[in-house]
Amino acid sequence: MDKKQANFEQAIENIKKMLTTMNYGSITLIVQDNTIVQIEKNEKIRLK
Repeated sequence: MDKKQANFEQAIENIKKMLTTMNYGSITLIVQDNTIVQIEKNEKIRLK
């Protein structure tokens, strides 16, 4: 497995973990030179 593929697999695993703990919000991927370099999680808390 090359470095880009390993990076992609790691990013997917991190995104899956983030999605399990999030009710509202967004996940943003920062890509540079065809490689995911950063994942940002912006979570919203709804007050009812």
